Amino acid sequence: MAAPPASADAPRLPPPPAAAGDGPHRPAERSETACEDRLLPPVGTGRSPRKRTTSQCKSEPPLLRTSKRTIYTAGRPPWYNEHGTQSKEAFAIGLGGGSASGKTTVARMIIEALDVPWVVLLSMDSFYKVLTTQQQEQAAHNNFNFDHPDAFDFDLIVSTLKKLKQGKSVKVPVYDFTTHSRKKDWKTLYGANVIIFEGIMAFADKTLLELLDMKIFVDTDSDIRLVRRLRRDISERGRDIEGVIKQYNKFVKPAFDQYIQPTMRVADIVVPWGSGNTVAIDLIVQHMHSQLEERKLRWDMAALASAHQCHPLPRTLSVLKSTPQVRGMHTIIRDKETSRDEFIFYSKRLMRLLIEHALSFLPFQDCVVQTPQGQDYAGKCYAGKQITGVSILRAGETMEPALRAVCKDVRIGTILIQTNQLTGEPELHYLRLPKDISDDHVILMDCTVSTGAAAMMAVRVLLDHDVPEDKIFLLSLLMAEMGVHSVAYAFPRVRIITTAVDKRVNDLFRIIPGIGEADPGLTSGAPGPGGPESPPQGPASCPR
Repeated sequence: MAAPPASADAPRLPPPPAAAGDGPHRPAERSETACEDRLLPPVGTGRSPRKRTTSQCKSEPPLLRTSKRTIYTAGRPPWYNEHGTQSKEAFAIGLGGGSASGKTTVARMIIEALDVPWVVLLSMDSFYKVLTTQQQEQAAHNNFNFDHPDAFDFDLIVSTLKKLKQGKSVKVPVYDFTTHSRKKDWKTLYGANVIIFEGIMAFADKTLLELLDMKIFVDTDSDIRLVRRLRRDISERGRDIEGVIKQYNKFVKPAFDQYIQPTMRVADIVVPWGSGNTVAIDLIVQHMHSQLEERKLRWDMAALASAHQCHPLPRTLSVLKSTPQVRGMHTIIRDKETSRDEFIFYSKRLMRLLIEHALSFLPFQDCVVQTPQGQDYAGKCYAGKQITGVSILRAGETMEPALRAVCKDVRIGTILIQTNQLTGEPELHYLRLPKDISDDHVILMDCTVSTGAAAMMAVRVLLDHDVPEDKIFLLSLLMAEMGVHSVAYAFPRVRIITTAVDKRVNDLFRIIPGIGEADPGLTSGAPGPGGPESPPQGPASCPR
């Protein structure tokens, strides 16, 4: 029985113009130079086939790679509002179509043309169910139907896509096509502005359809799909030609007629002939740009500054007791005439006192130990699982030596956040967090906090990694009242700990009276911008 045609709601975009000498059903080939981009490798006939035997899901941060280093050319803007919650979900695109119809290639072309930082490509191939021993034997002899809806773990797909739309990090299984099993190590994907989900059964589940903001069906001639599948499965997945043809006739073609082609009705857009249709790609990208502009969050730093004026300091704030010793050290590090060596020495002393003070807020439980004299001693021991330190680069890493000196074998993560000079918004450029951080007590470190914008973004990143809010401790050598209120208002259960709180910030959002700008040179005493003997410059002097 023939599949029903696409509905009027799914416009069928025009096919691409045929190149000179092409037949009526041959897609026009894109030139290799037309797809050069900082995110993706060239796509063209001159490129050798991909040599991979596993499913592929990946994040696409904006990178510029050289022979010696990787440069992050743009950061991820805030995906949450001043309340610390995500008011706008990520834009999710579904790409459906038959096997080897060109879905992955179309997804890459959309990423390239869209030119939006922080894109996630989620492949349905990663979500095949775990096979039993009997099913693996059937798969080894090409007798298992991978083109049936029951072959996919839709519950895991839906939960993964929901978390990604909420901006949270997820762990995605990696499927090995040669052994027909999931690999032990899962891949971590982070939240993004745009999510592209592609797969043969992308439109086969009603719950999944509700999560997709745009549905695109890639319609490619069956002969072309068969040729592509033969080439892909033989060169990339270690299959033999007889097995591929057997599987195609027994499972792939019947599944397309029964399950895949009918889903063309629910598509918003039908793209004929796949990746060769550059006209369709351009129209899709234009529509996506308009949708993303409507969802864009805009930060108002002035409103953030005046929102909490005259309010009492929050109860979650703890300030190191201002003893004569602490007051004396603050006098030294605030004095512009202080030498660099003295500034470093007394800053490190204050940081260590701050860390010691913060550890007193960790949960402790009663325990009994035996002394060398054979007597019992009733004491206390840490009641949590583990302590992890996370520094907000660049200034936050100056506090790492103090944490390591106090906490033995502590794990350290880093988050790079800088302020966009044009928009005034904080942007996430890079993060590296230890595995299984969700059960730890996390000490988040930044040397100074003025507006609280960078601290709020760092806390939001930790929450997206499932760290409970009441297990996050924000530590800073010096804070402004504005930053304290901003963080406490957005995240009322985060413990805020500092050595001092100054009342004002100036028009450039610098803390007044403040201590100047700290930089990573404090950890080693090496020269660098921002010390008392050199003016702040570059990204380190952005408002935090």
